[in-house]
Amino acid sequence: MAASSNSSGGGESSWTPKQNKLFEKALAKYDKDTPDRWHNVAREVGGNKTAEEVKRHYEILLEDIKHIESGHVPTPNYKNNSTAKT
Repeated sequence: MAASSNSSGGGESSWTPKQNKLFEKALAKYDKDTPDRWHNVAREVGGNKTAEEVKRHYEILLEDIKHIESGHVPTPNYKNNSTAKT
């Protein structure tokens, strides 16, 4: 998914957890109607990310969401470690 390294495309730079958090906050701050949205997001993320890189990162995130919602990503099988007694 759109985590620390984008392996789904060629030549994309890696993203640190901090940059991903800044990316999330910037997306909340600059919505789709904001002029120069991707330039603003890139500036907030820092790390020499370009507007094109942050836009591609967003597109990969949308692809990930689409795969999850369509059932192509299996749900993790978490074990319940609690010993609930009734």
